[in-house]
Amino acid sequence: MAFNVVILAAGLGTRLGRPHPKTLTPLADGRSILRQQLDHVQTAFGDQAHLTVVVGFKMDLVMEAAASDAAFVYNELYDQTNTSKSLLKALRLAPPGGVLWLNGDVVFVPGLLAALHRSIVEEQTFVAVNTDRVAEEEIKYTLDGSGYLKELSKQVVDGLGEAIGINYVSPADRAVLVDHLDRCADNDYFERGIETAISEAGLRVRAVDISSYGCVEVDFEPDLARANELGTP
Repeated sequence: MAFNVVILAAGLGTRLGRPHPKTLTPLADGRSILRQQLDHVQTAFGDQAHLTVVVGFKMDLVMEAAASDAAFVYNELYDQTNTSKSLLKALRLAPPGGVLWLNGDVVFVPGLLAALHRSIVEEQTFVAVNTDRVAEEEIKYTLDGSGYLKELSKQVVDGLGEAIGINYVSPADRAVLVDHLDRCADNDYFERGIETAISEAGLRVRAVDISSYGCVEVDFEPDLARANELGTP
């Protein structure tokens, strides 16, 4: 089954304080975050996945780093918009089919993507979550009575866990998500589009628990240190 993989790598990444795009941050194994992601996608999915990287800030560096592995979508408003608009551009331009997307600053062990493959094959829209941590500054979630996502934002109270920045929208749900991302404010994260699609359009989104796999979203130096401790091959 063919599907799409999108890496969101357009942002400025100012919180980490690097002069280059955050996705190009070197890791302990010598690869950048982006290169490690590209390698994991290839290992898990091979030719099944059509891979696209959304670029913006210093896009020439990102494109050079991924030139032989991906197509590219340019968010020309990268300094004025957030991930909702980068994902919107990618969904509008990607070939037909489901879309798995990753934030460009997520470091994870290779087995994680393979663990998500079943949900992709079943074409079940999902958000990958970690139930081991519920940090205040992270995207948190709650569930409804049927076990589907109810809330998804940084403002969630008594969250059950954290969204890790790896998600999938099925072919059947893709148009609904596009509509709600289009309605998002420029500074909204893509999770806002998912949340309004749930509350207003009845979108059913699973929370897929990947807590047993190492995964770190790198925003600050301590995150980078934790990411380097994962020892991803």
